[in-house]
Amino acid sequence: MSIKPPFTDVEINTQDAGFYKNNSLPIALISKGIMVALVLWALVFPANANSTLGSLNWRLLEGFNQFYIIIVGFFAFFLLVVAIMPQSGGKVMGPEGEKPEFSTFSWFSMMFGAGLGVGLMVFATAEPLGLWGSNPLTVAGEVEGGTPEAVKSAYRYTFAHYGFHAWSIYVVTGLSLAYYAYTRDMPLTIRSALTPLLGKYVNGFLGHVVDVLGVVATILGVSVTIGFGVSQFIDGVFAITGVEWIMDMGGEVPTPSKAGLIAGLLAIMAMSIISAVSGVGRGVKYLSNLNLVLSLILLCTFIFFGSFAFAMTTYGSAMVDYILNFASLSFNAYGPQSATDFAAALPEAAKPLAGDLMAGATNAWGSFDGFKSGLEGAAAELDDATLTAAYAAGTEGRLFGWQAGWTTFYWAWWIAFSPFVGLFLARISKGRTVREFIVGCVIAPALVCFAWMTILGGTAIDLEISGVAEGAIKGASQTNQLFATLGQMIDGGLLSGLTIMCVVLIMTFLVTSADSGILVMNTIMSGGSQETGIKHRIIWGLILTAVIGTLILAAGDNNPMDALKNAMIIGALPFTMVMGLMCVSLLKAIYRDSLREKHGIADQPAE
Repeated sequence: MSIKPPFTDVEINTQDAGFYKNNSLPIALISKGIMVALVLWALVFPANANSTLGSLNWRLLEGFNQFYIIIVGFFAFFLLVVAIMPQSGGKVMGPEGEKPEFSTFSWFSMMFGAGLGVGLMVFATAEPLGLWGSNPLTVAGEVEGGTPEAVKSAYRYTFAHYGFHAWSIYVVTGLSLAYYAYTRDMPLTIRSALTPLLGKYVNGFLGHVVDVLGVVATILGVSVTIGFGVSQFIDGVFAITGVEWIMDMGGEVPTPSKAGLIAGLLAIMAMSIISAVSGVGRGVKYLSNLNLVLSLILLCTFIFFGSFAFAMTTYGSAMVDYILNFASLSFNAYGPQSATDFAAALPEAAKPLAGDLMAGATNAWGSFDGFKSGLEGAAAELDDATLTAAYAAGTEGRLFGWQAGWTTFYWAWWIAFSPFVGLFLARISKGRTVREFIVGCVIAPALVCFAWMTILGGTAIDLEISGVAEGAIKGASQTNQLFATLGQMIDGGLLSGLTIMCVVLIMTFLVTSADSGILVMNTIMSGGSQETGIKHRIIWGLILTAVIGTLILAAGDNNPMDALKNAMIIGALPFTMVMGLMCVSLLKAIYRDSLREKHGIADQPAE
């Protein structure tokens, strides 16, 4: 049997001289062109950009929500199979005899650093609290939101959004990059992961498209992360200083104003760019250590002053519930409910009024009481039994709306972020077996996320259930709920000190995230080089700042994050398809490698 050697001659032509020396001109110009066009569109026609992005996002969700859900479920089970299979799980990512570059302790420590980021600072309390009030079980009417009975379902979906599925997304990208880079000495860039399928075509236009999709997804994913982080940063600054111009004081609760968000963004990105120019980026290791120490102090504060017993009880029961429902969480996907299907499910008395009833009955963010109070005319005169049946008829529509607006948003965010985190995981995992990489990079950081969410978020929920908070935490803005929880736990100088510490922690997370994200974009643009020019890091820093700032402004009177989130979900979709191809490529490569080893030709390049 003839087994051909694989194609490994990935050649990414880079410029020999000039401004783009050591960079791929097509990747640089196309990716920068797309981002600059987005910035100019949002700057010159903000209302049009915001409405168009929102409309396009919703149309894509109607068509691709089920695709997003199912493919992420596939990623999790794909990695499980690869880890279990002897011919794949035991393969070392590196030359024969290669030892891990980092000790197991250091390896885990760096993964913890990747897991404890801006997202967990913002959503440690906001995610469990939000899901406590609204999750698929409350939407379907099986449990009442905001009650002790709703805690289990709240954590089922908290764990889903921040657990094994999320890290499977990162590991699919990271494993694909690491496998080819360390078993065949190929460039650490996105196109290398598709060589078993595309062969020599990765050196042409198709390869450029794949890498550009990786850059676009990364910059949009990092943009959303920084956007949320800056919002929480401004909340913290307000809590410390009381300066009102950085906040919008006109709503039910103070929220960061556009002026405050832009000021915070400029400050954070200026520090990131200074870090790149001055070489302080070499101190990211020390910043990461500082982040870890401050995170542990924050965690210990919640352990000693928060509801630790409630959190640990919740952790155990939620973990069991999460595992038991893992398959349904992976593949239970909803599509939009058509007007015909809704009308067919209505009782006879309500069928003539289907058009008046559908919007309220399928609103995932409303309630039955809100549905009733919003009706007018003949619809409002229907009896309670008929209205109850009409509301039940819209359950599928509500479940789709909830899933599209919550779970699919997270899946798109993690997918957009996966070139960033995946590249980081690949860089620190040389010499590990495939099984070690999958188990270590999926399970270990997920368990850290679970503990973080239950200790911080569980305290917030317990304070509300017990009546201590009296709605102060639930009523706070999403990015301010961490500070509101601290305010209910402690007071005086300790509260002031911890608030300042949290602001510093958010700031350092933001700076390191922005700096690392820019590095990843430059790594892809330079054909996999880990040494990138400072001037290009500055330019990408300015582009990243402009993307975030203009999309925040383009949101108008809506939530400042809306345009950013819509752009990110749209930008993540093409890269989702690339990741699906990565899985197919990796299966082919592992199969062909096994044949080579079986025939005693393992010293040839792997496929």
